[in-house]
Amino acid sequence: MKATELTLTTAVESLPGVDAAAAAGLRRMGLRCVADLLLHAPSRYRRTRPWQQLEQVAAEAATDTRDEMVVRGEVVSIDRGFGRSSKVVVVIEDESGEMDLVFFNQPWIRRKLHPGMRLTATGQARVYRKRAQIANPTWSLLEPSAPLVPPTSSEGPAVLTPVYPASDAVSSDALADIIERILPDATALLEDHLTDAYRTDRNLPSLRVAYQHLHRPEFEEQMLAARRRLALDELLMLQLGVMMKRYHRHTHLQAAPLPRTPEVRQRIAARIPFEPTPAQQRVMDEIGDDLASSVPMNRLLQGDVGSGKTVVAVAAMLQAVAHGKQAALVSPTELLAEQHDRTIRALLRDAPVRIALLTGSASPAQRRDLLDQIAGGEVDLVIGTHAVLTSDVMFRDLAVAVTDEQHRFGVRQRAALRSKAADETRSPHQLVMTATPIPRTLSLTIFGDLDVSVIDEMPPGRSPVETVHVVPSAANGVYEDVAARAHRGERTFIVVPLIDESETGLTDLNSHLERLSTGPLRACRMAAMHGRLDAAERDDVMQGFRCGETDVLLATTVIEVGVDVPEATLMVIEDADRFGLAQLHQLRGRVGRGDMPGRCVLISEPRTDEGRRRLEAMVETTDGFRIAERDFEIRGPGELFGARQSGMPPFRIAALPRDLELLGLARRDAEAWIADDPLLTRPEHGLLRRRLLKAHGTWLGLGDVG
Repeated sequence: MKATELTLTTAVESLPGVDAAAAAGLRRMGLRCVADLLLHAPSRYRRTRPWQQLEQVAAEAATDTRDEMVVRGEVVSIDRGFGRSSKVVVVIEDESGEMDLVFFNQPWIRRKLHPGMRLTATGQARVYRKRAQIANPTWSLLEPSAPLVPPTSSEGPAVLTPVYPASDAVSSDALADIIERILPDATALLEDHLTDAYRTDRNLPSLRVAYQHLHRPEFEEQMLAARRRLALDELLMLQLGVMMKRYHRHTHLQAAPLPRTPEVRQRIAARIPFEPTPAQQRVMDEIGDDLASSVPMNRLLQGDVGSGKTVVAVAAMLQAVAHGKQAALVSPTELLAEQHDRTIRALLRDAPVRIALLTGSASPAQRRDLLDQIAGGEVDLVIGTHAVLTSDVMFRDLAVAVTDEQHRFGVRQRAALRSKAADETRSPHQLVMTATPIPRTLSLTIFGDLDVSVIDEMPPGRSPVETVHVVPSAANGVYEDVAARAHRGERTFIVVPLIDESETGLTDLNSHLERLSTGPLRACRMAAMHGRLDAAERDDVMQGFRCGETDVLLATTVIEVGVDVPEATLMVIEDADRFGLAQLHQLRGRVGRGDMPGRCVLISEPRTDEGRRRLEAMVETTDGFRIAERDFEIRGPGELFGARQSGMPPFRIAALPRDLELLGLARRDAEAWIADDPLLTRPEHGLLRRRLLKAHGTWLGLGDVG
């Protein structure tokens, strides 16, 4: 294929050296055209030192270097190694010394190599039993006359070889060959969306050079500069989208202003049966000020488990009701929606506030009646699940929308709530809540269009939950404690990862219930809770546990949020290393909510280093914000900010928390860019705008920003 024929959309099957099988393998990996290959970044790089004499390589091997070494030598001997594994040891020498080449599970090597042959070999060198060796090297034979002393010109820095994410059908080496063949012509086609002035100011290579050096760096500095440019690109595009959306909200959308007059303040305060903590009051003031404005509020409320977020949300919704408007509270599960319904009805028992619960369990007739009441303004406050977001749910005048457990929703769900407004130029005030604290660094990414409020203190009387980790062999003592607590009138949650028995060997609900009810907990009244129960069964089980008819509730993570039983003092989590850190913290928050202290027991024998670190974090701290930071450190952003739900495309190059400094730079630059050209309509920003809309337009809903 001639260079002039190549385009970024050229299909992989049209590329030289790519047969039908390779093309099919590439397509299964999502690599359909030249542009996809350019975007397929190496996962790492092999560093290979230039050819050195064996004495030098042996000295390097003693330093535990990870670089690959190139050696030459004459075969001195070939022996079968000792031990269980099939092993062949080939000893080579040059004038400086000798080294072992060790081949595992390659017995045919003894037929291929013979003393007197000369070869070159490449691999990682290490010292084993005081001898330098390279295990399973790549090798090739040399001519008998080939020199064994490297020329002076071979000295220099290590060569970087990209290692690509690959598959059984297409190896990393095959990908490297394909990309190397197209790289010069493909990168020549790239247009840069960043101006020369911006790149110079930020010390960034051009887009062409960045991709050349990403795939074929001569030096490590080139690779690092390329990765920095492309990572900043990804973060900058996201921040530009977030800032553009924020600008549009502030300048083009209107919300009903809901002033916090002295009378409104007094009426709301009368419905809260206790004195709010200073943190709750501060956050209520922040939200109250937002609601008084005609600019739609878009605020994230963070607060640890039990910090009192629901009361803050109720105050916000009452501010709408006090002005004759409607409010909605949307939760991710029916259990949580039902819990909110009970809590809020109790808070507003004597208030003239009309409340309705709308979930997927409502019968068709009940749903029709509820929808008519909501549309007619006969309901002031709607509490529900995703069922509230469907297109047939119409409000007469929705002014405040609250989304609970934000990490389970995304931008599209928030947009669905905004669409409940009277017309395209109006929007309800939105408050999104989470009991999964999000590190501030992350709130700058997916939540960059939200203002952030934090409840950073607990209500009086709430003591930290004691957390311990025990191995499965010590579980009998744990269940003896469960039985003793039941005898004293205390209640216990036991959480397992599965409902049914499986080949994984993980604890399942059905088997565990039978084992405990006929064994250590036979004197206890037990019940089971899981996601397959319908709403009526679930309510019966929870009511029995709340009122004391049940001592022990065995459940899956369906009880992770929205369950408030003050008499529950013990949380036992089986196979705890299989749960996420945020999930473990949420489960722990189900106990110790009354007058008695809570205890959380993590039963597990961690199978991975990550699992062990999660359990260590749980034992070390009960601070939800510290837990969030540790979760971030252990596994990166993951689902902490609901990327899967939002539809946000994954980063290809950028990685958090590694690139936090670049994230801050992208944030600052995006703010300045949008302040100067809010919709990126200037001619010099045309390409930048097109690429921004392609990357983030759909999931951020940028189609309506003009």
